[in-house]
Amino acid sequence: MGRDESGTLAALKALRRDVIDPKIAEHDGRIVKTTGDGLLLEFGSVVDAVRCMVDVQAAIAIGNADIPVERRIEFRIGVNIGDIIIEGDDIFGDGVNIAARLQQIAEPGGICVSDFVQQQVRDRLAVAFSDMGEQQVKNINRPLRVYSLTGRVDAADALAKAAALPARPVLPSGPSIAVLPFTNMSGDPEQDYFADGMVEDIITALSRFKEFLVIARNSTFIYKDQAVDIQEVARDLGVRYVLEGSVRKSGNRVRITGQLIDAATRAHIWADRFDGALDDIFELQDRITDSVVGALAPKLTAAEVERARCSPPANLDAYDYLLRALPWVIGNSAADASEAIHLLDDALRINPRYARAHALKALANAQVFRGAVDPGREDARLAGITHGRRALELADEDSTALAYGGFALLVLAQDLATARTALDKAVTLNPSQAMAYAYRSLVLSMAGEPEPAIKDATRALRLSPFDPANYLPQMALVVSNIWLDRFDEAVAWAHQAIRTAPPRYPMSYAWLIVAESARGNAAEARSQVENLARLLPGFGPETLARMFDVFPLPVRTKSLAYLQHAGLVPAEQQTPGTQE
Repeated sequence: MGRDESGTLAALKALRRDVIDPKIAEHDGRIVKTTGDGLLLEFGSVVDAVRCMVDVQAAIAIGNADIPVERRIEFRIGVNIGDIIIEGDDIFGDGVNIAARLQQIAEPGGICVSDFVQQQVRDRLAVAFSDMGEQQVKNINRPLRVYSLTGRVDAADALAKAAALPARPVLPSGPSIAVLPFTNMSGDPEQDYFADGMVEDIITALSRFKEFLVIARNSTFIYKDQAVDIQEVARDLGVRYVLEGSVRKSGNRVRITGQLIDAATRAHIWADRFDGALDDIFELQDRITDSVVGALAPKLTAAEVERARCSPPANLDAYDYLLRALPWVIGNSAADASEAIHLLDDALRINPRYARAHALKALANAQVFRGAVDPGREDARLAGITHGRRALELADEDSTALAYGGFALLVLAQDLATARTALDKAVTLNPSQAMAYAYRSLVLSMAGEPEPAIKDATRALRLSPFDPANYLPQMALVVSNIWLDRFDEAVAWAHQAIRTAPPRYPMSYAWLIVAESARGNAAEARSQVENLARLLPGFGPETLARMFDVFPLPVRTKSLAYLQHAGLVPAEQQTPGTQE
């Protein structure tokens, strides 16, 4: 700076203000400290660090295009990954020292990176590397393998390279997930195909959930056999959640482990392991895929519900309102459903063609209508039918909307045919969706088809064994076993449904009363009627019969016959129900 020290200093300050500092902020970096005309920077992501440095060098090269060579300001840059020591706002250690030595090796206008940095970014950024071999540098005991990222950058190259850098994907409003290649920990390269096949199956199964954005295999498999940073991967791919796992084989046994991570917080949302024999490798892949996806789907939904609950009201979109409504619908009571309806009104105000919001609103209205102590809610019944039919019109390939809407029409209009068609389509579209099987099992049991109902209910429980809505397939097992005169099993499943259901949900008690009446245990049935009366303020002698009015004629007639025989419902309490 001897010729024009003040001019150079002014130009350097302008460069910091107009180019360098904004680029650092754009790429989530932090200026740790300045060292004369140098900077020490820290980034949470090595990809962000390299992308930022390329942007900086490109911008400086473009700015230098019309400046004489002797007056240009050019920087050498070194990038490293390593452990650091934090002291206040400063950082120390070999990780910092190596970055400083790499900077000294770089040419003016160039960038040098360590071997580990090159491995991390080579497949993720459209930049070329030149291997500079091993370099011995001051105060570092071992030689360093060094790569030059760009060499000296001129203006034309800088413009081309800047245009080639991929933009970071925008995080979608809905749930988004990347499934990374599973690590083969068997020491047997032959097991790679098994691990890769497992991941492909999981990606395919998750993709059937239309509410999830699932990154395709070709994008996630670039991380195969690499040590990765989860937050880095999530930023590169534009996802909120990352699933990673491993495969370990011993003899004829294999163990699969998986964990789902919220990339923003690094919190583990779910983790599990699965063991099996390799006798039928394809059957094992199918079983583990079902188990993983069945466990992941409700966990992802629960995580998204919590995210929406904590979001500022000004930032909510239609999907967020639906997520906020979901726990109220799952609560499955008239009071909870009324809260859900208000939130779903907001969702439909933003997006009137939102099939899933129409379907959930239909289900919420069904819950209001069938409130055992409030029989005069014809307005809720008609509104629910309208929204249910609208949901099926708009659902297209949304299996969730089809499942909710179809079941709502069973309850509101006793429309078995429409409900069955909608749920058949939902299951076909997404064979991994436990909820679709749960609702279809109820529809089948109400239609007097116990064997297929038991099959669907069993699959729903297998797919999602810890789902909070498992009282639905459990009640289908109660009804199906009553049809088959297996009353002891019906009673056992009814008790299970009571334990699983929301605390004030009445129908699991009602089905227990029917099952106890069917097996001739009138005293226990009367005891459960008393429990139900304590659960529902305003419960009267006519209420129990009315609770079955919302079901189709075959199951309603059979259930009330058992209640009559036990002396719990007089003959005149039988009602024909509401048909649509």
